[in-house]
Amino acid sequence: MKQHGFEGFVSIGNLMTNPYQIPNEQGVYVVLCSHSMQPTFLAKGSGGLFKDKNPNVGIAELEENWIDNTSILYIGKAGGGSNATLLSRLIQYLKFGMGKKIGHWGGRYIWQLANSHDLIICWKATIDNPRDVEERMIAKFKAEHNGRRPFANLKD
Repeated sequence: MKQHGFEGFVSIGNLMTNPYQIPNEQGVYVVLCSHSMQPTFLAKGSGGLFKDKNPNVGIAELEENWIDNTSILYIGKAGGGSNATLLSRLIQYLKFGMGKKIGHWGGRYIWQLANSHDLIICWKATIDNPRDVEERMIAKFKAEHNGRRPFANLKD
């Protein structure tokens, strides 16, 4: 990821206490784990409600979505159709992970991992439309993983 211009590489736990190291620009971000991580799924994660919907899914669905031997768990975007910046969008995501009622439904499977605070987030500011960059990144991932999206990406 570093060779592709990504920066940060900070744990979720660290970002929850100090999010202001994230740039206030549009871009894309990625949630990473160690390449060999064996997940422990939680029946009830730390994710908050959005529109009063329960963010948790069954363990079987999490197991079905898990992909071994990859460090990329989720690819997200900030901007490109909204005024969101990496800072504002990731603050929303982190607050959702702390159980707050926040509008960040995407990537919610992350919060059903027992070690979610240890996962790493990196980001890349871009002048290109972040949605286009996100779509290309997901398409590349799918091409390398038999048509499967990253674990917590529920749409292309």
